[in-house]
Amino acid sequence: MSSVFANHVVWITGAGSGIGEGMALAFARQGAKLALSGRRAEPLANVAKAIRDMGGEADIFVCDVTDDAAVGRTVADIVAKFGKLDVAVANAGMGVSGPFEKIKPEQWRVQFDINVFGAVQTLRHALPELRKTNGRAAVVGSVNGVVCFPNSSAYAASKFAIRGMALTLAMELHGSGVSMTLIEPGFVESDIAKVDNNGVLHPDRKETRPTTFMWPKDRAGDVCVRAIHQRKREFVFTRHGQVAAFLGRHCPGFVHWAITRFGGNQANKRYGKEVK
Repeated sequence: MSSVFANHVVWITGAGSGIGEGMALAFARQGAKLALSGRRAEPLANVAKAIRDMGGEADIFVCDVTDDAAVGRTVADIVAKFGKLDVAVANAGMGVSGPFEKIKPEQWRVQFDINVFGAVQTLRHALPELRKTNGRAAVVGSVNGVVCFPNSSAYAASKFAIRGMALTLAMELHGSGVSMTLIEPGFVESDIAKVDNNGVLHPDRKETRPTTFMWPKDRAGDVCVRAIHQRKREFVFTRHGQVAAFLGRHCPGFVHWAITRFGGNQANKRYGKEVK
């Protein structure tokens, strides 16, 4: 087991699946002690067991990031358990999809409560502890926070907000000893397609995103942990994600032209969910 993060205490929200799970295992392989958060205990327990089986240390802290008081208690519980906090990763998230006119106001609120305010609350409560350890903060955004596609207005808006928050916070933390890393993935293996527009998980729902371009969560976890270790300000992956982000930043007119001419009504149906 590598010692890059030996004895570092790492807190990850949304750690029961997808990128969160991949990062948890990657941090553990590098010697970290893991505090795993999420709304459901069972997947967190499975990840914790996998870490313990490899000789690592992990504990679970069931927490809904939309509950500010619960997030504050979780940080206090983590510090009471491990004595400190070195890394905090705001990873919990979900995706609302569908045509703008069919997304209900309450679904917009769920989207922002989890993706935006959940991340804000995670970082706000973690930062006082990270300042004590010259630690690392990270938040998982999306390539969809740089480039837009049809049927993703709520999700894209939440990830654009995350990008603005993270890059601003990186400026504010400059020189403090605490780094801020914005992670913007393309398609990665996760349960996001199994969560409906109201935030409810449907375990039997099929994956409808393009598997050809999808990274496995373990590979994603490795590159994310490397970016956090290197204290990168902004890190975009996969290869298709890098291309999409580049076009979104530098050629937005071309993106609009290409999608409206060739994307048709099927563009960005990556979650494969009916709007209800």
